[in-house]
Amino acid sequence: MPRRLHPRVIVPWSGRRFIITPRTFTNPTSQVLELKNQLFLIDCGEGTQVQLRIQKIKFSRINHIFISHLHGDHFYGLIGLISTFTLLNRENDLHVYGPVGIKEIILLQLKISNSYTGYNLYFHELNSKESETVFEDEKVIVKTIPLKHRVYTNGYLFKEKNSKRKLNIEAVENYQIDTCYYQKIQYGGDVTLENGTTISNAELSFEPDYEKSYAFCSDTVYNEDILSIIKDVDVLYHESTFLETEAHLAEKTMHTTAKQAAEIAKKANVKNLIMGHYSTRYGNIELFKEEAQSIFKNIHLADDGKSFEF
Repeated sequence: MPRRLHPRVIVPWSGRRFIITPRTFTNPTSQVLELKNQLFLIDCGEGTQVQLRIQKIKFSRINHIFISHLHGDHFYGLIGLISTFTLLNRENDLHVYGPVGIKEIILLQLKISNSYTGYNLYFHELNSKESETVFEDEKVIVKTIPLKHRVYTNGYLFKEKNSKRKLNIEAVENYQIDTCYYQKIQYGGDVTLENGTTISNAELSFEPDYEKSYAFCSDTVYNEDILSIIKDVDVLYHESTFLETEAHLAEKTMHTTAKQAAEIAKKANVKNLIMGHYSTRYGNIELFKEEAQSIFKNIHLADDGKSFEF
């Protein structure tokens, strides 16, 4: 997998909904987000680990798993993945973020099966109805996006943090600035020469790479409350379970139509919209794109194994 600053979204499972029983073309939700050379797993429906293998995703690079809500098509694959990590002699800590109850479920499954993990397993249980920061390091920050569904549900907003400024090599060499000052310049500092002249950082460096952002909005009814949180993101994934002909079912089941997802994308001024979680009643997922593009143009359709780079 190439290393890059730009986000990559891999969709092991596209999130087509179960009707009664699983079918060969009905797959639960899971995504892998590559951001700042880190991999984040978002939701973990049944069979996720098999698809991760097919997509050649290195298990050892997954240290943070974000679960949107406790409906089976979004987390039934989690216990299998956790168990497989043990069989692979994993040593790295694993952090799981999700609604209150996720810890009890997983620990009970491990207890009843007389299983254990050979690595530290940390649960970060969520119950706030307000957006909050759930993960942050020197490169990435992750915040919740409170959604409205039949059970407590969160989406997740992933954002790159400020990058180092780029050195203006020509200017640095022209002023014969020693390499020991390079880091200071990259973090915005000015440099004073031996003759007392101060060279401004703006002359010695360029603006850092544009900060990328990705918003994942899982199962939810149409909800404009999220607009301020996802405003101007580079990529928005938003569930699109129904077409407008079944808008009454969207309201009843607390899901979203393709047009409603497009409305959210337009009002939030996002750059790209990925749609998924299609109902299996429709034989052609292109119908979702056709319906939504009357409102928002930059639309991509999630499908099994599909990879997007932005």
